This record gives sequence, C-alpha cells and structure tokens, in this order.
Amino acid sequence: MFGQGRSPVAIVTGGARGIGRGVANRLAADGCAVAVLDLSAEACATTVEEIEAAGGRALAVGADVSVEDDVAAAVDRVVAELGEPTVLVNNAGIVRDNLLFKLQPDEWDAVIDVHLRGAYLMSRAAQKYMVGARWGRIVNLSSTSALGKKGQANYAAAKSGLQGFTKTLAMELGKFGVTANVVAPGFIVTEMTRETAVRIGMPYDEYTVMRAAEIPVGRVGQPADIAAAVSFFVSEEASFVSGQVLYVAGGPKA
Repeated sequence: MFGQGRSPVAIVTGGARGIGRGVANRLAADGCAVAVLDLSAEACATTVEEIEAAGGRALAVGADVSVEDDVAAAVDRVVAELGEPTVLVNNAGIVRDNLLFKLQPDEWDAVIDVHLRGAYLMSRAAQKYMVGARWGRIVNLSSTSALGKKGQANYAAAKSGLQGFTKTLAMELGKFGVTANVVAPGFIVTEMTRETAVRIGMPYDEYTVMRAAEIPVGRVGQPADIAAAVSFFVSEEASFVSGQVLYVAGGPKA
C-alpha cells in the first residue's frame, strides 16, 4: 500500500470505539503503526490489543483534543514512542443534540470545541512532521449532518466547518506532499447511534430497521465501511486526491 519503504505512523483520535476503532484497526492492517488516542489511555486498551494481536504496532494515548497542552503532550509522546506521525485521522466527536430554542451555550461550545478546535489543534501539531517528511495524509470525519439536520445545529455546524477547514488544509499543504480529505458517514452502527436510540426511547434493533428503510442500499453502515474510505485517502494511490468530501452513506442524500 505504501511505496518507497514508507511505513507511516498514524494518529487516530476517538480511537477507543466505533468508527475510530475500526479505522485504527484498518490502518494497522494496511501497515501503519497506530497511536490510538481518546480521553484516557485505558479506554484505548481494547483497540490496541486488537492491533497487536494481529501483528501490528499500536500505542494508547490519553488526551482531550480540545485542550492545547493535552494535544502537544500527546503528539510528543507519539513521536517518542512510535515515531513522527505522517497520517492523522480526526475522528473524535461528541453529540449534544437539542432544538435551537433549547440548545444551551455549553452544548454548542462542547461540540464545536471537540470537532473543530480538536481537529485544528491536532492538525497543527502533526503537520510539521508531514511537511518535514514531504509526505502526509490528513483525513477528517464529517457527517451527512453537515447538510443540515433538525436538532443538531451545533453538530451540523461543526461537521460542515470541518469540510471548509479540510479544503483549506489541502490548499496550504499540497506543495509539501500532504493531502487533506473528508469522509462524511451516514448512519453507522456505533455506540453513539445506540445512545441516540436510547435517548428517543426506541429499541436499537427497531431503530436500525427504521434507518435502513431510508437508505437506498437498504442497510445501515458499519465502521468497516468508513475505514475502507479512510484507507483509500491514506494510500499512495490517492496522492492526486485532495480537498475532497466523500459521503459514505449508502446513497446520495442524508
């Protein structure tokens, strides 16, 4: 997958579960050493164990991506223990859903901070290693909610903001051999979507059947579907693809 003897070091934020866990495992299978980053190193243990059991190299790192000092310390640790990162997947995210008239400032700030500030801080910290290597890959996780979704003004704003952020990174970093792209998932079976079902009072099996009925391909997505898209953007073959948004949603609409 990687040419010129390259064996990249990748950082995957929000890697303890769900999409991040799937992405971390896929990148390890592709040949990356993977720093699995989440709020606590302990939360990352299962993902790291899965990677190591399959013969890969992984490191559990605890950090809050919205806190500048945490990010700096986390990236320094990755450099010291795995090597200089040239792949970054900004996947960490939270939801604080509410209709606008109920949405509180702290709910707005929390979502914007994790998604947007987190991606900014992580990208800023990692890009110098990519620029130094004259090769790098940044993949940011957006969502079909970027197109607008009732009850998610904060989340939609963050996810659409990530798309503009990514296109700007592609323009600024392209001359250094660094690409930046977006994967925008639709409905994916994760702990986060399970929590949504609990919040609306619907059994998860019924919820996924309802959501699948809205999707043209007739099924809900799995973390592996998103991991496959990330894998492409990280690959050598994608070196001429930058600043793009790929919706992985089973159809053309949210």
